[in-house]
Amino acid sequence: MSSSLFFDISAGAYIVAMIIYVIYLVARNRTAGVIATALTVFGFVSQSTALITRWVNSYYFWTASNPTSEFIESLLRAAPLRNLYESLIFFVWSLILIHLIIEFKYKTRSLGAFVTPLTALALLFIDISGTSKEIQPLIPALQSNWLLFHVLLSFLGYAAFGVSFGAAAAYIIMISESRKEKAYIFWSLIIGIFLVVLVGMGVDFMSLSAAERKELIQSHFLKATFRNESGGVAAVSWLLSLAFIFALWNFGIGLKKILASLSVTPRMLEDIEYKSIAIGFPLFTLGGLLMGAIWANSAWGKYWSWDPKETWSLITWFVYALYLHARFVGGWRGKRVAILAVIGFVAVVFTYLGVNLVLSGLHAYGSG
Repeated sequence: MSSSLFFDISAGAYIVAMIIYVIYLVARNRTAGVIATALTVFGFVSQSTALITRWVNSYYFWTASNPTSEFIESLLRAAPLRNLYESLIFFVWSLILIHLIIEFKYKTRSLGAFVTPLTALALLFIDISGTSKEIQPLIPALQSNWLLFHVLLSFLGYAAFGVSFGAAAAYIIMISESRKEKAYIFWSLIIGIFLVVLVGMGVDFMSLSAAERKELIQSHFLKATFRNESGGVAAVSWLLSLAFIFALWNFGIGLKKILASLSVTPRMLEDIEYKSIAIGFPLFTLGGLLMGAIWANSAWGKYWSWDPKETWSLITWFVYALYLHARFVGGWRGKRVAILAVIGFVAVVFTYLGVNLVLSGLHAYGSG
């Protein structure tokens, strides 16, 4: 049984759920909220089935080429966390899991409109990047029992940071009194750029042929818009994007009344933001840094080599360490720590995708 069908079903469910979450947020229609949650749960169940199926198929693939491996070793090394495609799929799964837990705990669906676009971006990225979806032999650098624990904990941490990003973005809206506030201008730029890139990737995908979609993202990323060979198309893309960001800045503050009408409070959002980081930080520290260092020593003979991936992981760690330090020791609350939460997730995105696809280093295998 192939996992591809279940992954496709879950991707479709998440993207439709994202649209309905936004409708729920704008129209304040309770039925739309129930449908969005139901679709998200359905997509999560489908994706869980796909992950289990892929793990089983990977296990048989691994044992076929390594018949002498013990059961536990084979199971650990067959975990569907071995390349860019599988890790992105697991990130989406983790993000949806944490989102659903928070939604049911706090009994609010509003956060879905801020979190599900992250899943849409990841899913669109998979298509436009040309990432291979086939089960492939595990390269020597990844043939370690540390693989499962390192990647599993790292991506659970990433997902928790993603939820904190959504909560922080909503929080900044809730407490902004004026469009001229620095925090609100910062919010407009970050969310605007995020949405512009999301749309740009969608345009890339629609403009490519089936053969072109198999190539790496460096060849096509935003080439249909901002990097188009036609100067006119590129200029129009920039003008439309600037107009969109301006419109978001001008009308985005209206989300404050909408969120308030849905019984969302700044205190609730700040609580979600903090607890998500409080969960994600130790997971990322243990899985991403400590276990990564131990694995690096066993694979390459040294714990730390200042590889671009390691360096940016450390930068990300410092941002979230600063968040927790500022909150506990400095007594920071409100906008300042919310901005740190947003900056932290920007660092997460670059640590994972930017480093893998732009910079070279020992972690370059993550691009395939």
